[in-house]
Amino acid sequence: MQTIPLAQIHGVDDLRLDHTAPPQCGPDDLVVRVRECGICGSDLGYLAIGGLTGPDTPMPLGHELWGEVSETGKNVRHVMAGDRVVVQPMSNGNNIGNGGTEGGFSPYLLVRNAALDAGSTLKIPADLPANYGALVEPLSVAQHGANRVAANAADKAVVFGAGPIGLSIVQVLHYRGLQQVAVVDLSDRRLEAARALGALPLRADDPQLSAKLVECHGTSNFFGAPMPGSTLFFEATGVRAVFENIVAIAGPGSRICLTGVHKEAATVDLVMLLAKEVAIIPAMGYDREFEEVLAMLQSGKVDPTVIVTHHFPLSQIEAAFATARDTTEAIKVMIDCQA
Repeated sequence: MQTIPLAQIHGVDDLRLDHTAPPQCGPDDLVVRVRECGICGSDLGYLAIGGLTGPDTPMPLGHELWGEVSETGKNVRHVMAGDRVVVQPMSNGNNIGNGGTEGGFSPYLLVRNAALDAGSTLKIPADLPANYGALVEPLSVAQHGANRVAANAADKAVVFGAGPIGLSIVQVLHYRGLQQVAVVDLSDRRLEAARALGALPLRADDPQLSAKLVECHGTSNFFGAPMPGSTLFFEATGVRAVFENIVAIAGPGSRICLTGVHKEAATVDLVMLLAKEVAIIPAMGYDREFEEVLAMLQSGKVDPTVIVTHHFPLSQIEAAFATARDTTEAIKVMIDCQA
């Protein structure tokens, strides 16, 4: 093959399907034949700001992916050609689709220095459906957040934001045994998806939101004032006002997991935060979570594909991104990188 397509950002809202030379596999590298790659909220954010690499350097996109190993360097021992794998995009500092030199919206992906880190490319267990593969990454983000706040079955949780990460958090929490998980959003389409996952859907613009959380989780007393008895809050919207509202309604001793990517500063009443002893714990990315998520999926208790709403071929990636921006209809949009 002379060239292959590769989706790259060239500027603000300027996404192009370029044609580049196919990857050259070095002795420590491997090449993945990418089957599916999901559109992440961060991809939309990168496109909105024109990428991370500056106007003169196109930025490759795509980091939620699975495929088959098509070639391995002589030093790669943990996988072989033909193996189904998920790719850990941040391994070895590769930053695949996140400012690095490679991106997953392409038929073939070079994974640099895979021989130095077996966790860079993990085999998909034979008993798992192939279409679970591209959802391991967002589930790992959710699992990392749950790990950071030590979510457990005794918690009463509220997830603000019913996008792919918020709904992945719901699945992780249910797997951990949490009951009566509430989900807050403005999109009826996404709230219906939350309901289908067994969560209590609540509209963010409901003036009785706090009262409904009390109905769901009971009350927590703060100097004689009743507050929601929720013990765990996940902020998965990236919206300043949402975060500030969570801090305001969080009861004594509760924990807030900050997973949304915020683009502006927030105002927090530090006296109230101190008095309520509320913990704010950021969670970004993942460490060991890919392996944990694969084990979770093997349990048969989680079906990540329920959040997938649309499929597009790589040749229609601009239309796919337009669809992904429509939160009234889309949740997770998948790209077939071989079409």
